[in-house]
Order: sequence, then structure tokens, then C-alpha cells
Amino acid sequence: MSFFKKLRERMFRSSDKIGEGLEAMVAEETPSAPATLPEPEPARPGLIGRLFGRGEDEPKRLFDDAMLENLEELLIQSDMGVDTALRVAANIAEGRLGRRVSATELREALAEEVARIMEPVARPLPIYPKRPQVVLVVGVNGSGKTTTIGKLASQFRAAGKSVVIAAGDTFRAAAVEQLQIWGNRAGVPVLTAPEGSDPASLAFDALTKAQETGADLLLIDTAGRLQNRADLMEELAKIVRVLRKKDETAPHNTLLVLDATTGQNAINQVEIFRKIADVSGLVMTKLDGTAKGGVLVALADRFGLPIHAIGVGEQIDDLAPFDPQDFARALVGIDG
Repeated sequence: MSFFKKLRERMFRSSDKIGEGLEAMVAEETPSAPATLPEPEPARPGLIGRLFGRGEDEPKRLFDDAMLENLEELLIQSDMGVDTALRVAANIAEGRLGRRVSATELREALAEEVARIMEPVARPLPIYPKRPQVVLVVGVNGSGKTTTIGKLASQFRAAGKSVVIAAGDTFRAAAVEQLQIWGNRAGVPVLTAPEGSDPASLAFDALTKAQETGADLLLIDTAGRLQNRADLMEELAKIVRVLRKKDETAPHNTLLVLDATTGQNAINQVEIFRKIADVSGLVMTKLDGTAKGGVLVALADRFGLPIHAIGVGEQIDDLAPFDPQDFARALVGIDG
């Protein structure tokens, strides 16, 4: 199964809500009534056929001010954020106000707008000639950091790169164990330290080993305890200081891993971690478990940080480089 098909199927909660919201909006007899997102329902046979097989018989509605408000509300409820939703709706309305439009036309216009916003931030994780390339991975506990590191390590190893992992979240035994499982699966060494050890010391040892073995990549897991931001900030700052004793250019990437199910809270996390760490790019996980895929559009529009990859499951191939066209089509429910 292609990653797009997987993305489309697993983002059903988002795409079905947006798609059905557009359908309901166009079919609405009283345009002044606000559009609402319907409750998610099980997938029905022939849904795509009904949405796209109507041709000239597809219902249309006059795109007026009331419909514009409905569209704005629909996008806000899809977790796109108020500012982004208003801009996207205004761009879709341009050239359509006063015309009759179908749900298919709105869906295609929305996909085009989303892709336009996402194109500038869709960038693969850069690989530099310098070895080892040090990648610091940050994010709150439970965001999918550990799994993301394991998947990245496996994928880079499969691509012929030599990888070392440092289990720097020394306060969570489960995180260390999970990384060890991924390391064994991928044939990648995982450096660990006793529970409660100094993460900066482990990072230093891991960089030393990566340099000695000529590794291409060093992936460093970190703690994500936001209860005490001052402590976390100092811990991450210390890791960076210690790494720079061995390599003054390290870390070369600082990836922030975000959980899509947190919705608009992901925006707060970006703001916090940009203050705590010099975040260079984003990875969004768990898009298969949420109706809030629109938050990725809000993140791109607000921060402009590179989005390197997205995840839709637990398997190694469920993490893939971010493709703005595929994401936009999956988000609004266009099949293919």
C-alpha cells in the first residue's frame, strides 16, 4: 500500500468531517444557518463514488457571505486555527463570491490552498557531509519521540547509513527499553546509562563513540517533562554545551516531535520548545488517531518551520517524508 493510500485511509476522521461538512454546507437550504461538523460515522461503501460521481448533477449553492462564514467555521473546527482558517476561506472565496459552487469544487480549492501553504515547509531532513551528523530530538513525553527515533534509525540504516542512538531520556526506563527494541531490530547500537544519570554525559559518550566508529548519524533522545520548564531548558542547554566540546557545530538538527491528537496544543508546544531549544524542524505523529489534521496547516502558516516527516501508525513504513500535495488531498478527502 502506498503511503498516500495509507494516509488517506487513516486520516478518515479528518477528511470525512471536512468532506461531509462541505457537502452539508452546499446542500443547506437556509444559507444563514451555521455549518457544523457532523459526528464521525463508520465508512460507508460508495462514499467516494457519491462525492465524485455526480458530474453535472452535483448540487450547487450560491457562494455568499453566509456560506463564507460557514466555511470559516468548518475550517476552525478542523483545528486549522482562527487566523489560518480566515485566510484560507477568504482565498477560496476570491473569484467565487456570487457564483454557484459544488462541494467538489470547494474540496479541490481547499486542497489547493492547503498545499500552497505547506509547499514552502515540506523539506526532508537534511543530510550534511559532516560526520557524524548530530540530531537532537525533543518533544513532550508521549509525543512519539522514541518511536520516531527508532523509525528514523531503521530507515537511515536501510539506506546504507551508519547510525548510533543515545537513549538520553534517562528518567524513563520505558523509553530506553523501546529504543533498545528498535535498535536491535535495525542493527543500530543504542547507548544507555543507569536510570537518573546525567543525559549530557551520555550524549558526550555517544558522540565520542559515533566519531570513533565513523557513524553518519547520531540520534539523541531527550526528556520531555514540561512540568518544570526551567529544569528542562537547563538540561537541554547542558547537552548542547557538552556536545560542542566535541564538535562546536553540534547539534546539526533539533527535531521537535508533535502529537497530532493534541490539536491546537501543538502550537503551544512549538512556542515553548523554540524558546527552550533551537528547533530546526518538525515531525508530526499520530495523524491516524485524530480528526485534528488541520493543526499541521496552522503550524506551517504560523511558524514556517520545515516539516520533515509525518507518521500514521506504529510500523517502520508508517513514517514518511512530508508531501504537501498528498497531505492536502488526504486532509480534504480527495481519493488519489
